[in-house]
Amino acid sequence: MNSRARYFLPSIGQTLFLTVFLALSLHTGATLLNDGDTGYHIRAGEYILDTFSVPHHDIFSFISPPPAWTAHEWLSEVIMTLLHRAFGLTGVVLFFIFLISLTYPLLFRAMRAWRGNILADTLIILLVIVSSTIHWLARPHVFSLLLLVGWYHLLETFQKESKNRLYLLPPLMLLWVNLHGGFVAGFLLLLIFLVGNVVAVRFPADYGKEQARGKARVLAYTILACLLVSLINPYGVQILSFPFQLVSKRYLMDNVNEFMSPNFHLVMPFKYLLFMTIAIFAVSLRKADFIEISLILIFANMALVSARYIPLFCVITAPILSRQAGFVLDQAEGKRFPNLKIKADNIARIDASVKGYIPVFIAVLLVAWFAVAGKTEFHFDGTKKPVEAVDFLKSEHIPGNMFNNDEFGDYLIYAAYPRYRVFFDGRSDMYGEERAKEYRKVITLGAGWEEVIEKYDIGWVFFDADSILSRTLQEKERWRLIYADGVANIFVKDSPEYRDLIARHGNVKPVMKEDRKEGG
Repeated sequence: MNSRARYFLPSIGQTLFLTVFLALSLHTGATLLNDGDTGYHIRAGEYILDTFSVPHHDIFSFISPPPAWTAHEWLSEVIMTLLHRAFGLTGVVLFFIFLISLTYPLLFRAMRAWRGNILADTLIILLVIVSSTIHWLARPHVFSLLLLVGWYHLLETFQKESKNRLYLLPPLMLLWVNLHGGFVAGFLLLLIFLVGNVVAVRFPADYGKEQARGKARVLAYTILACLLVSLINPYGVQILSFPFQLVSKRYLMDNVNEFMSPNFHLVMPFKYLLFMTIAIFAVSLRKADFIEISLILIFANMALVSARYIPLFCVITAPILSRQAGFVLDQAEGKRFPNLKIKADNIARIDASVKGYIPVFIAVLLVAWFAVAGKTEFHFDGTKKPVEAVDFLKSEHIPGNMFNNDEFGDYLIYAAYPRYRVFFDGRSDMYGEERAKEYRKVITLGAGWEEVIEKYDIGWVFFDADSILSRTLQEKERWRLIYADGVANIFVKDSPEYRDLIARHGNVKPVMKEDRKEGG
């Protein structure tokens, strides 16, 4: 192949980058804003930059005294705010698109380090990508996904090739612990590899007892170093316990959507990746070691308990499946798959020889140009988020305490803080189980819901138009609907404080979502 032509022909990894990057940037990237948490992260970063301090108590709700808040994603929030100030929401979304697009080619490269069957590796990485889309959002956890790929690869090469680059882990941990609470996954991997080597000392298998003992010693020192640097954060040792405090709150784990188990009644490629894992291990004669089995079992359990961990399971499983699938296909050589290995090796050789950096560079420049020219823009979807309702709120300074939908609270923080302060938003961990129960009692009209309204002196309600709460308030004489657009309704108490608002907007009629579509 012509040496110049190599730089125009992308490899499989580069093709993965181009496909994900261009598909998200030019077509489906708006889905990264399906979760309103992006908004409060930006405003939190704004507070940090403006005050040169990291908040230790809530700043967005009207509750007094404000609850304690561990803003463990503070560095991610600063980065998001800097991007937002320079390039708006479009810049924030494109940044996370770039990180997502980079993650999977790097994972594929880590898989190819073991020289497995490139056809199997390609199938695995494609299934990994489509399975991971469930949690592709413009939020700080994307940093964890990217860092996990590098962290895992450094541990794997140390374990299987004795390449000791673990000195890179403490600096990575210093960054990770300030970016996102997913740093716990890094410690979990270190612990699994350490225990695996301790087990190998007691039951030597693929390598000698002394080699396993030496690796265990290095891993123990690495864990200690990572623990020490992880204390360099605004919250000190508190940040180490935060993730465990979160998962111990059973009510939140059982009632917040993203913490709940995956719903297999929906289209979910993850289940096919799970089936593939089971099938490959069932037919492979290659013996998996203690570390591989532990990784599969622990991260599979995490993914089955909470859908948000599915992308982590994908990252952890891919290199293990690559090795197992390559061994299975080598076993299958013969009449059923003649010359399969030769064909795969030829493809791998060609793939290794191409260096398609130029199309990657052109694609990034093209998307950047589209963004600067205003041809690519990302914003919160007004058919899902209360964009028009918040515009109304900004024009009508409504006094008093509100009760709001949690997703609406996230967007309201982004679009109208500090003028309005919320009752509840996406930081359910900060509000705690008691407040979450009160919130849920109201939205489900549970026994005593009106007592919660009185307890917090709620003067107005900002809620989803298609909800049991909105339909109920429409029937209550003491509540008056002053705004409706098919996405959000705003109700105020029929009291002297809101007489003027009621006089000006009290004739509003409910708008159904289907009516909104017909009208728009």
